[in-house]
Amino acid sequence: MMQLRCPYCGERDETEFRFGGPAAIIRPGPPEQVSDEAWADFLYQMNNEAGWQAERWCHVGGCGSWFHIWRHTLTHDVSQPTLVGRPMAERPVE
Repeated sequence: MMQLRCPYCGERDETEFRFGGPAAIIRPGPPEQVSDEAWADFLYQMNNEAGWQAERWCHVGGCGSWFHIWRHTLTHDVSQPTLVGRPMAERPVE
C-alpha cells in the first residue's frame, strides 16, 4: 500500500486520500473559442509517462486539505507535499 504525507496530519495510508488529477495543467483557451474535439482531448487524452508526475491529492479521510506531490509512477516514491496555492516543489532528480 502506498503511503502519502498530509501537510497537516503526517504520513497515512493511501486509502485516506483521493486523487485529484494531474497538478498544474492548463485548460484550453476561452470556452467559447474551444472546439468540442479540443475539449474532449483535454479531458480524456492524458499522457501516461513513466517517471515523476506532478499530482493533486485530497486528504478526505482526515483534515480535507488539498496538496500537490511529485510521485514516481514506477516506484511510487513521493516527494514532500505542497499545499495547493503555494509554489510547488521542484521535480525530484531521477
